[in-house]
Amino acid sequence: MPTTPPRPKIYLAGPEVFLRNAVEAGATKVAICARYGLDGKYPLDAQISLDGLALAERAYAIFRANEGLIRSCDAVIAKLTPFRGPGMDTGTAYEVGFMRGLGRPVFGYSNSHLSFFERAAKFDPKPLKKRAGADPTMAYEDSDRMGVEHFGLAENLMIASAIHDSGGVIVQAKTKRKDRYTDLAAFEACVEQVAAVLLNGGVIR
Repeated sequence: MPTTPPRPKIYLAGPEVFLRNAVEAGATKVAICARYGLDGKYPLDAQISLDGLALAERAYAIFRANEGLIRSCDAVIAKLTPFRGPGMDTGTAYEVGFMRGLGRPVFGYSNSHLSFFERAAKFDPKPLKKRAGADPTMAYEDSDRMGVEHFGLAENLMIASAIHDSGGVIVQAKTKRKDRYTDLAAFEACVEQVAAVLLNGGVIR
């Protein structure tokens, strides 16, 4: 009797762990993955005891547990939605790079439809200034006189390129500010893409 192949394990990277209802938020994402034949793994799924540990040791233990969970997965879906600034959550950025280093596919989604350049321009308290004679990809600088990369990508070039070269895709959507960290339409669209690639040999749209 043929056995059913195991569902691909997908690490669900993102700042939902900081939500008040972090556990419930993760369970909802895992359930969406299951509908598409994927086994979602949420950072808080890592089995870990923090009893008796100092604050820094707790952090190190969480880090090791999450790295172990990522190693057990076949791909990552990373939430790139801006978090405490114009760019994505820094912990999630590390997880993208870590999975890319393992040579496995990385996918991303963002609840902002703007490019990284557009978000950086909106975030700076002063208008960006033109740099005379600069390359088009660094033609503007912010109020700290630091160049602002302009490649038309959804995130910093290292993140966007890591996802692209791993065979993944970034799904972007426009959402209301109050729904930035809870709206799951772009996430589900990304899950659909992952399922098409990992389960059906589909073509990324």
